[in-house]
Amino acid sequence: MVPDTEFSSYYGRPVLARPTWKALDIAGYLYLGGLAGASSLLAAGAQATGRPRLAGPAKLGAAGAISLSLAALVHDLGRPARFLNMLRVLKPTSAMSVGSWLLAGYAPLTFTAAATEVAGRHRLLGSAATAAAAVLGPAVATYTAVLLSDTAVPSWHEGYRELPFVFAGSAATAASGLALATAPTAQAGPARRLAVLGAALELGAFRTMKRRMGLAAEPFEQGRPRLLLGAAELLTAGGAALALPAGRDRRLALAAAAALLTGSAALRFGVFHAGVASAEDPKYTVVPQRERLTARGR
Repeated sequence: MVPDTEFSSYYGRPVLARPTWKALDIAGYLYLGGLAGASSLLAAGAQATGRPRLAGPAKLGAAGAISLSLAALVHDLGRPARFLNMLRVLKPTSAMSVGSWLLAGYAPLTFTAAATEVAGRHRLLGSAATAAAAVLGPAVATYTAVLLSDTAVPSWHEGYRELPFVFAGSAATAASGLALATAPTAQAGPARRLAVLGAALELGAFRTMKRRMGLAAEPFEQGRPRLLLGAAELLTAGGAALALPAGRDRRLALAAAAALLTGSAALRFGVFHAGVASAEDPKYTVVPQRERLTARGR
């Protein structure tokens, strides 16, 4: 009998090249894009239901978040021309190409909605821009999950089914947190409900994803990702719980807002660092490949 062998790579070197993206830039880009997209959706709902003091901060939040998100992306790319180069061709099979065009169309809409809100003029134009931004908002909030899943990084790629839902829930909790911090409690009812729904979606989808991923989920439970994702779960669940009674107490609303915003950011940074860790260890690439080949042979 030939004894079972343990996996080892060539001199223990990684099979994949480690992602060179800067954590602050790209994880921040993921977080701020989600915050912007969900805020646009919340702004349109508030505008349609006659809640101007909820719609206004949501419009400004969407414009500010997408501006910072684009700045983080351009900073990681090195110079603005590299982002503009991605707009030369639209390639539907490329998540990066589609995402670049999506941002190019979405950002001006949020700027228009915010500018008309601040100026108090051209309300019809502002309403149209708000509605159009809300149409693109869900895609802006979730396309980054597709972007990560489209790479060869094991802990990102193996989560391709659930990661968009995780990011959608995380975006909803972030937008709810911003709204709870900036809008009067009397008009923040939709934000409180969105916080609960977003937290349920984020936490449920993330746990389902980890169960399905098998070995590739291991980096989520180790080192820095474990600390970040554990904090994200506690903060998101706690923020949603605080959001429910926050309509009667402004202090509760602010506490819920801080928890939800911080929890959403911790989730994005945790996912980012887990992906980097999975690329550095060759077993997360090779062992699942061998298991799939064995299953096919059977």
